[in-house]
Amino acid sequence: MEEVILDSKSFNQAIEKVSREILENNKNILELAVVGIHNKGVCVAKSILSEIAKLAKVSEAEIPFGTIDITLYRDDLDDFGADMPVIKDTVIPFDISQKNIILVDDVLYTGRTVRAAVDVIMDFGRPKTIQLAVLVDRGHRELPIEANYIGVRHHTKGKVRVRCKETEGENKVFITE
Repeated sequence: MEEVILDSKSFNQAIEKVSREILENNKNILELAVVGIHNKGVCVAKSILSEIAKLAKVSEAEIPFGTIDITLYRDDLDDFGADMPVIKDTVIPFDISQKNIILVDDVLYTGRTVRAAVDVIMDFGRPKTIQLAVLVDRGHRELPIEANYIGVRHHTKGKVRVRCKETEGENKVFITE
């Protein structure tokens, strides 16, 4: 059984909402950079980047974009044993100093992924700020981490799943039990 949180239309509206809020709080587009967390945070970040560029009337190429993999920074790496997750590339092809980094993930839950992502970013230098944007905040934090920009809040103990058009053919967020 699945409960749909965001259909394609509301998914896009959440991206637009987050993008508008980011621009409202970051007037200097030249200081902005967008970084997505693998896996689904990357497709959400690309959507946000596209919307920000459209709203700011600039080319997407003018806003630095990167991706990070937090696998080796996880605090539960020992729990995987022989079933290690696949490590993806971390690509930050720009100088992060004096940038307002918009760190993007699909779902914010315990805060552990975000903590690890901040560690990855800090290994690349010292940005001006790190601001967190998420599509869904599902509550139930274990660490004192909050998002600056939230598409939708949906507090649940169920598993939140995100589908992205570029990888699965549709934009959709739903809960599975």
